[in-house]
Amino acid sequence: MRPRVIFAILLSLPTWVMSCFNSNKVTSAPGNNAEGSAKLTAMSSSFHTLSAKTLDGQTISMDQYKGKKIIVLNVASECGYTPQYADWQAFYEKNKDKVVVLGFPCNQFGGQESGSATQIQQFCQKNYGVTFQMFEKVDVKGNDQSPLYKWLTDPSQNGWNSDVPSWNFCKYLIDEEGKLTHFFASGVTPESADFKKAMD
Repeated sequence: MRPRVIFAILLSLPTWVMSCFNSNKVTSAPGNNAEGSAKLTAMSSSFHTLSAKTLDGQTISMDQYKGKKIIVLNVASECGYTPQYADWQAFYEKNKDKVVVLGFPCNQFGGQESGSATQIQQFCQKNYGVTFQMFEKVDVKGNDQSPLYKWLTDPSQNGWNSDVPSWNFCKYLIDEEGKLTHFFASGVTPESADFKKAMD
């Protein structure tokens, strides 16, 4: 194994260890009463004001998803959580009249998404039959964090949340009006009780 690969693995170990301990973490927006909701709305902008480029280079505005719940995933092709592609594809097929799933490939956790846009697309379709919308590879944290993930993780923009993805397949839930309502760590799936409760 090359020294650079070993070094990259060693650098990722602390993050990976922490992700194992927090794999089922869930956080949700404060204020379930009218006063709390009004304060949250006043503080935040809408997810619907954002846009992102798909794997084939097309720009999509998030306002086209108004009226539906949105699940945002940071995904990778060589991760222990990669089989979740099948879970989220099945969930999307069952609920696509009221929910959209958006996948954002990221190579920041263990170098587990090193492929090109074409390779990622072929992998997802061949192995998991993914039909939900996939976007270009992005950074979900750090100096080159994408504007969309900046919104998801900056309380001054989303109103409350500062949770940054700790590993691949973390999830953010946005409601029909473009407000961020929940963050879920990597281990949470569509069948998890906390996720089902959030979708009610």
